[in-house]
Amino acid sequence: MQYVPKYEDKVQYIVNLVNDKKNINILELGVREGISTKKFLEVCKKNQGNLISIDIDDCSGVSNDKNWTFIHSSDDNFEIIDRKIRKDIDLIYIDSYHEPHHVEKVFYHYYDFLKIGGFCVIDDISWLPYCEKEYRDHEFSEIINRSIFNKILEVYNQNKEKFSLEFYFEGSGLAIIKKKSQSLNKSKKIISREMTVK
Repeated sequence: MQYVPKYEDKVQYIVNLVNDKKNINILELGVREGISTKKFLEVCKKNQGNLISIDIDDCSGVSNDKNWTFIHSSDDNFEIIDRKIRKDIDLIYIDSYHEPHHVEKVFYHYYDFLKIGGFCVIDDISWLPYCEKEYRDHEFSEIINRSIFNKILEVYNQNKEKFSLEFYFEGSGLAIIKKKSQSLNKSKKIISREMTVK
């Protein structure tokens, strides 16, 4: 029987990064069924924190928790969203539109709102479950997740002193970024010898 990881376990891994953070502020990009939203709200309730979630679909019915604010919008509608969020975010979770240039755009923008020492977690960076004959076998997801993974490496390669980077490969994976300093450099394509002939 093939091992199939649970999304809930991946969310718990994220929660463990910030579980004891008092007065926590979390920004979530992408809600869908609200599995991560509800887990983040448990942390907020325990630690007197607040969660702001953004989704292009109306997910306002996911919770009526007083610690939750839902913004019905695309997460790159910066003019509206910037007026509603604070510049002291402890955790940003990016699980919205899975396309490398979009992920890069929202990461660069919201990084400014993240505290030094805060985490930005990007979902769906592993292509392994989507490879041929794997449990989620899906060609498009394999290609797009590998592209997002490579885009994150391009950003990191130009900003090694600005943030630390770890990868978690359970399920569809996570990139875990811990902020060290402000103002990022632009990403640049990595010159690879992968296709060279010896």
